Amino acid sequence: MISYSKILFCTDFSEDAGMAFHHALDLARRYNAGLHILHVLHSGYKYMRYVVDEYVPPEKREETADAELVKRAEADLKARYGDKAQECKEVTVAVRIGVPFVEIVRYARETQVDLIVMGASGSSDLDKQSFGSTVENVARRAHCHVIAIRNPELTYKMPG
Repeated sequence: MISYSKILFCTDFSEDAGMAFHHALDLARRYNAGLHILHVLHSGYKYMRYVVDEYVPPEKREETADAELVKRAEADLKARYGDKAQECKEVTVAVRIGVPFVEIVRYARETQVDLIVMGASGSSDLDKQSFGSTVENVARRAHCHVIAIRNPELTYKMPG
């Protein structure tokens, strides 16, 4: 029998992520699972601190995001999803800084989640062109199941 005890919902605040939240919430309720809500503030700088074009003062080299930005992201997560997730067994809200797929996989392993739920299409076209989609990279590297939720109203239309 399939059972999940910890579900990770990843959001970039896109429309597909909104759809994915409803699925993650339903699964968490259905399996009486804890729900982790994660947003990653994108910063490639974290992984290439000394290979950047702009000058970074020595006292700032270890910083990758402003603490205020992290607090605002946490507040936004709680405002968007907190009330709706109250019925879940346990809710954890987290914000990470870095390359989204790396931080999602890292967080999933650290917290030993059983399932990752995310939107099939995110908000960043640039990342898709240069790195492939976040969901594709997570699915290839995660230790657990990954579900990609697509908004059915935004279906791909075949040319011709």
